[in-house]
Amino acid sequence: MNISLERTVRIMASRELVFRFFTDSARWAKWWGEGSTVDARVGGKVSIRYPGGVEALGEVLAIDPPERIVFTYGYASGKPIPPGSSRVSIRLSDEGGATRLDLTHEFDDPAVRDQHVQGWRYQLSVFANVAADEAFARAGETVDAWFLAWAETDAAHRQAAFAAVASNEIRFRDRYSALEGVEELALHAGAAQRFLPGIRVGRRGEVRHCQGMVLAEWVAAGADGVERMRGANVFELGADGKIVAVTGLPG
Repeated sequence: MNISLERTVRIMASRELVFRFFTDSARWAKWWGEGSTVDARVGGKVSIRYPGGVEALGEVLAIDPPERIVFTYGYASGKPIPPGSSRVSIRLSDEGGATRLDLTHEFDDPAVRDQHVQGWRYQLSVFANVAADEAFARAGETVDAWFLAWAETDAAHRQAAFAAVASNEIRFRDRYSALEGVEELALHAGAAQRFLPGIRVGRRGEVRHCQGMVLAEWVAAGADGVERMRGANVFELGADGKIVAVTGLPG
């Protein structure tokens, strides 16, 4: 096998979480397709079921959690290549709080290699989303805690509330803000309470998430419950689930 296809993708999830998608059949099937299975041990069988009934088979050659897995790859039908005739190596490394995935797929035939370029481009993109969806499954709770922190009247408690859900270097931007750092954010929220007394902000509807970016619509109401304004926030989350940046958009 002297012909290789190589791809790299950055996944917004910890390396330990990402590796579970190579060792647990339920997670494996989430990014390959229903009915796909993996037996995560040397000599264990790999099965991938694509839409339309196409099935790929393989065998685990090496596994080193949470860093590396190597398995053979071919098609049950024998076309375009039979089982055992190509080799997939996946290596994970930490990268700025996220995970870098490096893939090498080795073949004997460059034409067959070329047939798999778009397949891996698509499949690794699906994988990045599936892993991030699990990593940020509680994004809605994080957003709700963010809005509650804005209503905290005690200065020390307010800063602690922001620190619980945001990184120390958080960046916050909206029409009235260009701030960096939890301390600055907490002071700014205190000032907002003085100039907009009784106003409370809450999430409206479900959050929308994609690979660490979260869109949440909000409504601000007065003490009488009457809506005063609305808008949306774009949250950037780190792989640890904490907020690293927020941009507020007016309604």
